Amino acid sequence: MRVTSPRHARHHKLLERAKGYRMTKNRLYRVAHEAVMHAGQYAFAGRKLKRRDLRQLWIVRINAALDGMGISYSKFIPALKKAKIELDRKILADLVVKQPEVFVQIVKSAGFTVSK
Repeated sequence: MRVTSPRHARHHKLLERAKGYRMTKNRLYRVAHEAVMHAGQYAFAGRKLKRRDLRQLWIVRINAALDGMGISYSKFIPALKKAKIELDRKILADLVVKQPEVFVQIVKSAGFTVSK
């Protein structure tokens, strides 16, 4: 499509972003502009929610592994900090799933006795 003016270029760019939207949201500039702006807000909020959900999942996985050892999550995290073990929840949850024996060693080095 041939762009004839800066305004036409701006409108065309926005309508390209609105491709796939339903009804007039992909054809009419004013409606498409609203839809694209809202979509950006939802995407931004969604990225924050995704981080929240993943952190929650990691905590659940770590807690499940610790429950099997008779240790509470709320005592484990401060013990890690006290033992100067700087592993975040993502890494700990990954170890729980993929390398449980390494996770048990970390729990021991945090000062706990592991009971099964």
